[in-house]
Amino acid sequence: MTYSQRLPGFGLGALALVAGMLATPISASAAEVDETARTAAAVRAVDQHWLEAEESGDAAWLDDMLLPDYRSVGVAGTFATKAAIVAHAAKNRGSQAMKQQVTAWQQAHPVEQQVTLQGDTAIISFVSTAPATKGKLYSSDVFTYIDGHWHALYSAHTDLGKS
Repeated sequence: MTYSQRLPGFGLGALALVAGMLATPISASAAEVDETARTAAAVRAVDQHWLEAEESGDAAWLDDMLLPDYRSVGVAGTFATKAAIVAHAAKNRGSQAMKQQVTAWQQAHPVEQQVTLQGDTAIISFVSTAPATKGKLYSSDVFTYIDGHWHALYSAHTDLGKS
C-alpha cells in the first residue's frame, strides 16, 4: 500500500500506502526469515521489506515484487498503480523524511498483523490494537506465490487511520 492511504495528510492523493506501513518494526530474527518460504512468517517479512523499500527508495525491489496489474484501493475508492508506487518510492531515495513519518504514524496507530494462507494466496491484514479502535481493520494486502516468491497483487484500506 502506498503512503497516502495509510498515512492521512501525506499529500499523495491517489497513491495507496505500501503493505508494510502498519507493520511493527522488524526484529533481528524476523530479518533472517526466508522471504521465499510459503509461510506466514515469510509473508510478514516480505511485507516489512516492502515498507523498507518504499522508505529507502528501492524502486528495483518494488518493481520486482509488485505484480504488473497491482492495484491499491484507498478509502475514497481511488486506486494507485504499481507504476505510481514505484515512482513515489524512488523519490524517497537518500531521504530519512518518510521513515520518520512512518515511525511516528506507527507509534500512534499500533496494530497486529493477521496472515491467512490458502494455497498460493496470502492475505495480511493490519488490525488495530489501540484501546479505542481495538479489533478494527486498517488495511489488507493480497499476495500470490509465483516462481518461488511472494508478489503483491492487491491492497485495500479503510478510513480507520484518518485524522
